[in-house]
Amino acid sequence: MKLAPDFGSTLREYGNGPTLAVLDKSTGESLAELGTADATDVARAAYDAKTAQRGWADTPAEGRRDVFVRAAELITQNHAELVEWLMRETGGIRHKAEFELLKSRENLLQAAAVTTRPSGEVLPSPVGVLSLARRVPRGVVGVITPWNFPFVLALRMLAPALATGNAVLLKPNPLTPVSGGVLLARLFEEAGLPSGVLQVLPGDADVGEAIVADSRTAMISFTGSTAVGRLVATACAPLLKKCVLELGGNNAFIVLDDADVDAAASAGAWAAFMHQGQVCMTAGKHLVHRSIADAYVERLAERARALRVGDPALGDVQLGPIVSPAQLDRVRRIVDDSIEAGAVVVTGGTHDGPFYSPTVLSEVSELMPAFVEEIFGPVAPVVAFDSDEEAVALANLGDYGLTAAVRSASETRAAAIADQLRSGAVHVNDQTIAYDTWAPFGGMGTSGNGDAFGGTADLEAFAEWQWVTRRAGQTTYPF
Repeated sequence: MKLAPDFGSTLREYGNGPTLAVLDKSTGESLAELGTADATDVARAAYDAKTAQRGWADTPAEGRRDVFVRAAELITQNHAELVEWLMRETGGIRHKAEFELLKSRENLLQAAAVTTRPSGEVLPSPVGVLSLARRVPRGVVGVITPWNFPFVLALRMLAPALATGNAVLLKPNPLTPVSGGVLLARLFEEAGLPSGVLQVLPGDADVGEAIVADSRTAMISFTGSTAVGRLVATACAPLLKKCVLELGGNNAFIVLDDADVDAAASAGAWAAFMHQGQVCMTAGKHLVHRSIADAYVERLAERARALRVGDPALGDVQLGPIVSPAQLDRVRRIVDDSIEAGAVVVTGGTHDGPFYSPTVLSEVSELMPAFVEEIFGPVAPVVAFDSDEEAVALANLGDYGLTAAVRSASETRAAAIADQLRSGAVHVNDQTIAYDTWAPFGGMGTSGNGDAFGGTADLEAFAEWQWVTRRAGQTTYPF
C-alpha cells in the first residue's frame, strides 16, 4: 500500500465538516482537499473507539508489539513520499523531515518495547492473600497535536497511548492535517491496528473542544501553545479528566566567559534557526557574558548571513517559510516592537513573502518583547550579563521552564549553573534542542503541567494504577 496520498488528492472520508485546503507553505499551492469532522463525527468516533478499545487491550502483548514493528518498517519503505509531504506541508527542509521520520521510527520501536514491559508489582500481603498493583489502560485518549513536527509529535503521544492498551481520538492541527493525521491513519491501518482503535478527526478548535468534552475520553494529551493549553486544562478540570500538557518555551542558552565563542555561536545558530525557529525548544534568549558578547554577536551574525532561505522543495536551503501569515505577523511584531524599545538589528529583520531572514538582535533587555515572548521564528535575541548569578536570574525570569543549555570550559561550573535552572531539561555544553524517545520530556511552570512523555514516563501518563487482591478461600467477617 502507498501510504502517502498523491498531491492534489481529495480526501473526504475524514468527516462531515467543511472541506479544508491543505497548502504548500512555500508557494500557497493546494496540496489536497480534506474533509473535516464536526461534533457528530466526534461523538461517533468516541463511541467506536470505546467499543474497540477493550478488544485491543486484550490483544496479547506480542500481537500489539508487532503492529508497532510493522509501522516502523512502513516508514522506511515509504521514506521518500513521507519526506516530500513533510517538506511541503510543514515548510521544513529535507534534513528536518528526515530527522522527524528517524525519531518517528524510534517512537514506534519504543512503543513496541512498552507492550512487553512489566505492568505492575507484587505487594506485601498476609499469608493466603495475593496483593498486586498493576497499570491498566485509561480507555480512550484524546490526542491534540501541533503543526511544527506533526508526524513525530503525534506519535510521541499516540504510540505509547496505543501501546498501553488505549484507543485514541487524534486531532491534527489544521495547518498540517495530512502529515499529522491522514498519514498516521494509513500507517496504522496498513500495520494491522484493528479497526476503530485509532480515529482521526481533522478540524479546527471546535473539534478539539468536542473531544475534550466527550464523556468517553478519559484523558487528553495536548502539545501546543501555553495559551491553548490553559483552555484545555480549564475544560478538563470540571470533568475531573486527566490532561498531559507539553506547552511553549522561552529557552535560555547561556554562554559563560570561558566558553569557546566559535563553538558557542555554532550551537546558538542551530538552536535559534533550526526549522525557522518554529520549535518549542528553540533558544529564545541568548544570555552571553558581557566580556565576550560582542564577539559572540559578530560570529552568530556571520553564521546567520550565510544561511540560505527559500522553498525546501526547490533547492538546498537551510531555512524554509514561516508556517502561516498569522505567525509571520507575530514574528514581525515582536522584532519591530523590540527595535522600537532599543534593540539593535545586527542582521536580518526582513522578509520576502513567507520567508523571514535569520535575525540577530543585540542590546536586548529583559523588558523587551523579544526577551519576554516566545517568538517562534528565526530570531536570536542576545542579552549580556556580568556574573553567573545574573545569568541564572535572567534564565529563570518569566513563567516558562521547558529546556535550557549552559556552555563553559569548566563542566563543573556549567553544571553548577544548570542545577539552579527551573527547566524540564538542561544540557551542559550543548544547545537547547534535543530529543531522545526514551528520555522523559516535559516542562515546568507554564511549559507544562508536571507530566512528561518518553521512557518510563509513558506508563505513568497513559496508564493508571489498579490494586488487586486475591484470596485462596472465601473469608468471613464479624457481621
